[in-house]
Amino acid sequence: MGAGPAGIYAADILDKSDADVSIDLFERMPAPYGLIRYGVAPDHPRIKGIVMALEKVLSKPNIRLLGNIGYGTDIKLDELREFYDAVIFSTGASADRALDIPGIDLDGSYGAADFVSWYDGHPDAPRSWPLTASSVAVLGVGNVALDVARILAKTADELLTTDIPDNVYQGLRTSPVTDVHVFGRRGPAQAKFTPLELRELDHSPNVEVIVYPEDIEFDEGSIAALRASKQIDMVVKTLQEWAIREPGSRPRRLHLHFFHSPAEVVGEDGRVTGLRTERTELTGDGNVRGTGEFHDWDVQAVYRAVGYLSSHLPELPFDHVAGVVPNEAGRVLDLDDNQLPGVYVTGWIKRGPVGLIGHTKGDAAETIASLLSDAETLRAPKYGSPDAILDFLGTRGIPFTTWEGWGKLDAHEKALGTAAGRERIKVVEREEMTRVSRG
Repeated sequence: MGAGPAGIYAADILDKSDADVSIDLFERMPAPYGLIRYGVAPDHPRIKGIVMALEKVLSKPNIRLLGNIGYGTDIKLDELREFYDAVIFSTGASADRALDIPGIDLDGSYGAADFVSWYDGHPDAPRSWPLTASSVAVLGVGNVALDVARILAKTADELLTTDIPDNVYQGLRTSPVTDVHVFGRRGPAQAKFTPLELRELDHSPNVEVIVYPEDIEFDEGSIAALRASKQIDMVVKTLQEWAIREPGSRPRRLHLHFFHSPAEVVGEDGRVTGLRTERTELTGDGNVRGTGEFHDWDVQAVYRAVGYLSSHLPELPFDHVAGVVPNEAGRVLDLDDNQLPGVYVTGWIKRGPVGLIGHTKGDAAETIASLLSDAETLRAPKYGSPDAILDFLGTRGIPFTTWEGWGKLDAHEKALGTAAGRERIKVVEREEMTRVSRG
């Protein structure tokens, strides 16, 4: 269940095994690729290039894509087990983690996941977004925070080289933003950016990236982290270079602030009017403590990018604190730590939303190894014919999509782009995606 990178990697590894197997990939969206299509910023052509590798997997004869099917609504676990020896869940994470500070629920305070869904043209997202703020705060120092800050800071015309839908372009085109402030409660050596993602901030001809010299501080724990990780060292060197350069004259500014812990979203008449942060200081081991010194920032919108959270899947146990399905090496465990026969997890629903896209390969390999070692004990399905599930979906009246249908939608989106002088324009409406895919 789930035709994003995690599910596709698992299918590929299973297909390459010695097992005589056929694999169906169920997907809630009418189109495949999950996080690649609906979670990666549109101006990331390198990451979107992963699609080429995933296409090769989905083109394999033993792998079948069945899209536009909602787990728990269109089909349930007990029903799936009537058609398959085993079921693997790879549903990812799409909700925002909570941030418990005063004012976080004010109008103008948003979760990053919701904003990402909007600018990536997710069918279930709103078609418009209230881009009325001239000064914006982004809370968090991971790659998602950088994506959100970059999309907010760039001009709409810069994104015409991407596949953004027209409604997103029109929304960004009228944005009055001049300043985007990114806040991290710890220091540069503790930031979770990747070097490439960080450097991309400075590529826009319209966005000046500003780092403040007083935020470049290190303790023994920070220095140890620099020595232990080439990636952290590259991030810090970039930040240091930006901190000592003279500010340029590009019309929009993206500020990176460290040692500022969000304390309160300030509001008036129910709307965001500012952000209050507490200055922090290093404690020697790379952690920080508050100093009691507060600063108020004049912003009209706040975006929290403090992590994603997976949603509870019907008929499966769930750890609501960690946001994962309890498992051992991918084998789903019930509340008594007993294995649910024939049910497995991989990807973020298995280990939480951490790491890069490629890290899901290791998850998938472990889960498939568990499944293959259990193969002789798996219960045979009631209906063994590959066409049985298609008959079931037809009887339910579910307008499911296929790999062949994705080819039609892919061609349609490229044709829309060609007509507008662009490479592709993404279709947003689920009904339209389904109609085109089903011909």
